[in-house]
Amino acid sequence: MFAVIRSGGKQYKVASGDVIAVEKLSGNAGDKVEIADILMSGDKIGTLSAPLKGIKVLAEIVRQFRDDKVIIFKKRRRHNYRRKKGHRQYLTEIKIVSIL
Repeated sequence: MFAVIRSGGKQYKVASGDVIAVEKLSGNAGDKVEIADILMSGDKIGTLSAPLKGIKVLAEIVRQFRDDKVIIFKKRRRHNYRRKKGHRQYLTEIKIVSIL
């Protein structure tokens, strides 16, 4: 069985046992998280459940970490204009325990 969840403005297709990195969720390693924003669910045969009432995704926080640095570089040629910035996003690695 799989589910499509929404977390941090992004959508993820998850199944039981998957480990994914989502935008930062509050909590420490080992805490249980219940994800209620479910867009779709189904099984491998091809049947989809349209009414999503009563479906929950239970996950466990594996670790909190920061992603690799993304470099933002702006330049306007022939104007001696250069700006360089970096950004590291806070992420949470979660393991999907079950889809109920």
